[in-house]
Amino acid sequence: MASNQQRAQRTAIVTGSSRGIGKSIAIRLAEDGFDVCINDIQANSQGIDEVVKHIQSLNRKAIGVVADVSHRSEVETLVQKSVDALGHLDVMIANAGIAQVKAVLDLTEEDMQRMINVNLFGVFNCYQVAAKQMIKQGSRGKLIGAASIVAYKPFALLTHYSASKWAVRGLTQGFAMEVAQHGITCNAYAPGIVGTAMWDEIDEKMGALSGAAKGETLKKYSGGILMGRVSVPEDVAETVSYLAGKGSDYMTGQTLIIDGGIQFS
Repeated sequence: MASNQQRAQRTAIVTGSSRGIGKSIAIRLAEDGFDVCINDIQANSQGIDEVVKHIQSLNRKAIGVVADVSHRSEVETLVQKSVDALGHLDVMIANAGIAQVKAVLDLTEEDMQRMINVNLFGVFNCYQVAAKQMIKQGSRGKLIGAASIVAYKPFALLTHYSASKWAVRGLTQGFAMEVAQHGITCNAYAPGIVGTAMWDEIDEKMGALSGAAKGETLKKYSGGILMGRVSVPEDVAETVSYLAGKGSDYMTGQTLIIDGGIQFS
């Protein structure tokens, strides 16, 4: 079967791509020439349809698939539907994730389990199922996962979220070691404070616990950003575009921080 270098058309799956960072990544990849499979959970299905239409307006192929990445069988269906509709899978971007603001002493077993199921097992499911598809194709490929700056230094009240993202770093390195023999790379991206609905919720929930007014918590955490502003989803999409492209072919096992200068690894 032809290698990625010989094939003119490339395809990618972006999980959690009905809005926010995932949406920006999907659109950027379409602009880069990818055909894209848009994924999210059922609750965000309207957003899936909107992103699919946007990508199609760029003269790229796109489909939408509802799937919960924490369930292995649903990820298998996601990958199969993408391959059936778009062909050969080149890039899997395991972007889907959740956050929850809660004091560590108040965390329940259910809180911890849900965080790990989505943020860690979700990435694992995407990496493994996509890698098996790429190996089956007999071609090179790229696995890319969503970490966070809290994968390097946790934030208070985001302990279980931070732990799940630390684990993504380790998972990414482990996969890189084992799939390199198949010509597959595995890297992750670590956004900082991004102007998305997730960070709006973090600001609101942290403020409720600390008594801070709306926007004050976000201001507190973003005040030291060297670049002088909170990032936008497009900042992250630029880096993921690099990880998905040919320029990163000799990079694997790395987690790239895109935070404007908050955390130094």
